[in-house]
Amino acid sequence: MRLSSSPLRIGTRGSALALWQTERVRSLLASAGHQTERVEIKTTGELAADVPLSRIGARALFTKQIDDALLERRIDLAVHSLKDLPTQLPAGLAIGAVSQREDPSDALVGRGAIQWNEIPQGALIGTSSLRRRAQLLHHRPDLRVVDLRGNVDTRLAKLDAHTEWAAIVLATAGLVRLGLDRRIGERLPPELMVPAPGQGALAVTVRTEDLPIAEAVRTAMHDVASALRVSAERAFLCRLEGGCQVPIAAFATLSTGESRTVLELHGRVMSPEGSTMLEGRQSAPVLTDADAAAVGMQLAEQLLADGAAAILAGARSQAVPSVSEP
Repeated sequence: MRLSSSPLRIGTRGSALALWQTERVRSLLASAGHQTERVEIKTTGELAADVPLSRIGARALFTKQIDDALLERRIDLAVHSLKDLPTQLPAGLAIGAVSQREDPSDALVGRGAIQWNEIPQGALIGTSSLRRRAQLLHHRPDLRVVDLRGNVDTRLAKLDAHTEWAAIVLATAGLVRLGLDRRIGERLPPELMVPAPGQGALAVTVRTEDLPIAEAVRTAMHDVASALRVSAERAFLCRLEGGCQVPIAAFATLSTGESRTVLELHGRVMSPEGSTMLEGRQSAPVLTDADAAAVGMQLAEQLLADGAAAILAGARSQAVPSVSEP
C-alpha cells in the first residue's frame, strides 16, 4: 500500500506548545517530501481546565480524543509530548517515531534569576506535577507546594501575578521550544530532580495497519538514541503501573564505546509528600528498543523487591493532593 496523494492529516492539541511541536513534525515531513495539514483536537485535560488532573481519575488525559480520531480515520497520525502518552496505547495504535530529545530536565523559574540554593525557607513553589512535588518536598520539607494548572504561558502569568510565590517548576523543553528559556533560573540536575519518563521527546502515533505512514514518519524524524533512552524509562513506568496519581521518575543516559552502547537508567519511586523515596540504577549494553526496555523492567523489579510496592500502594490509597499533570 502506498501513501495517498492527499496531505497527511496530523492531529494535535491546540496549546501553543502542542502547535509548535506539530509544526516541527510537519517541517520534518515536508523536508522528506510529504504534504501535511494540521487538525486541532480538544482533549479531556483541556476540557476540564479547572480541575486538577490527578482528580479526574482517568488515564490518557491529553490523548484519548486524539486516539479516537486516529482510530476513526479522521486523522492519519498524531503528535504528542511523549511524557503525556500512556505506556499502553489503545489496540490498533503504535508509536511510529520518536524525535531527537530536547533537554529533559525540569526548570526552576522565578520572576527574576533564581537558583535552587537561593530558595528561602518556607517558600511557596508552584508545580503541576506529583513527581515534582514529591521531589521538592523530599529535598526541602519546609517548602509549601501549590497547585498550578494551565499551559506554559498561563503558568508564567500566574507566577508573575502571585508575588508571594518564590518560583514555579516547568519542563525545560517546553520553555526552550517556545523561546522562553530566558525565564529559566536554573535547569535542575537529574540528581536533584529526576525527570518524567519521556520528558523532552516528541512521539508520533500511527495506526498499526498503516505501514507506509509509519515508515514515512520514521524516516523523516526518528532518533535512535532518544528512542533507546525513552524505551527504558517507559518500561520502568509501565512495570510500576505509574500514572498521574503516582510519583515515579526515570532518566536514562547512553555512553558509546568502540564496540558497544551502554544504557544506564536512574529511577525513583516516592510517596506524594516526599517523605519516602526509593531509587536505584541499572545498566546494560543495548542495541534495540527491546534491550532498553529490558533495562527498565529490571530496575522496576529491583525497586519492587526493595519495597516500592508498598510506597505505590500507599500513594494510590491516599487522598490525591492538589496537583495535576505527570
